[in-house]
Amino acid sequence: MNRLNKYITITISNTFFPIFLTLFAITSVIYLVKIASLTSVITINFKELIYLYSLSVPQILFYTLPITFFISIIINLSKLSNEYELIVITSFGLSPLKLARLLIPVSFLLSVALFCISFILIPQADYLKDVFINHKKQEAQFNIKPSEYGQKFGSWYIYVEQKTKDTYHNIMLYQNNKANKDKFIIAKKAIILTTNNALQLQLFQGSLSTISDKMQLIEFGKMTINNKLPTIKRVASFDDIIEFWKNTEDGTSQQRHLIQNTFMSLLPIISILFYISFGYFNPRYNKNNATMFAILFAVFYMLLMQKVATYHNFTTLITLPLFWIILSIIIYIKKVKPYY
Repeated sequence: MNRLNKYITITISNTFFPIFLTLFAITSVIYLVKIASLTSVITINFKELIYLYSLSVPQILFYTLPITFFISIIINLSKLSNEYELIVITSFGLSPLKLARLLIPVSFLLSVALFCISFILIPQADYLKDVFINHKKQEAQFNIKPSEYGQKFGSWYIYVEQKTKDTYHNIMLYQNNKANKDKFIIAKKAIILTTNNALQLQLFQGSLSTISDKMQLIEFGKMTINNKLPTIKRVASFDDIIEFWKNTEDGTSQQRHLIQNTFMSLLPIISILFYISFGYFNPRYNKNNATMFAILFAVFYMLLMQKVATYHNFTTLITLPLFWIILSIIIYIKKVKPYY
């Protein structure tokens, strides 16, 4: 039994890693494009790009590992069936269910690893990413350069003619809000200050023009524009992580992520009978459609997971895994049990 277990593990590895590396590379490109899109908001160098990518690795692993594991085991078992090895193993008294028991330990360990990645590593990585982006936005607003167009302070476009030390001279700001009101501010000088959770742009000796159906002009000696930075939930320690998930509210995106994370983490362990159902066949009487079935059911599970998670209901944590297990039992009873 130990030799058989070792042999199956080696053959699964030979199938798993090529598929995993391919999916990992494709997913990495997608995440790198998403990171590159941040350059429209902040300026990052190559080192910072690598840092942001490293924070995306837990998410990449979380989505590629279970799908790769699901597809690779089915393909591997189907290869053994196609070469009559599983039929020989069965003739020596090892039933499909006994073979399924050999897959339980590695499937369980992978599910535990996925739970750790999704509920511990991903929140910490997201926290570090939000802190980095906030810092870069704040840094960009501190480093407003004179004679450059397209710079922003909060929702305002800002143009500065001159800068001496920490003081800006001859400032112009423009804002267009949802009420179709254009606002223009002209000031002789300005400074930027920091508060607890906001940046302040203090303008001196200027005027505010509001243009809608009619034009309004207000002159001022001093005006303060606040740009409040988004509040980030601290997720640095284990206690922070517990508090992060403990305070999940109904109907929020965090609840949806919790449900999706649970479903993806359970996929390896609740799919044991799917591995056997699609991997076992007699090549003399059946075609090898295992790859097609593996991809179709992996996509089906992903779509089902997305659909169910939108209901924002914790009862779905039981219904989807239960449905998946029952479906695997039905397919196993119809496809494998009568023949092996």
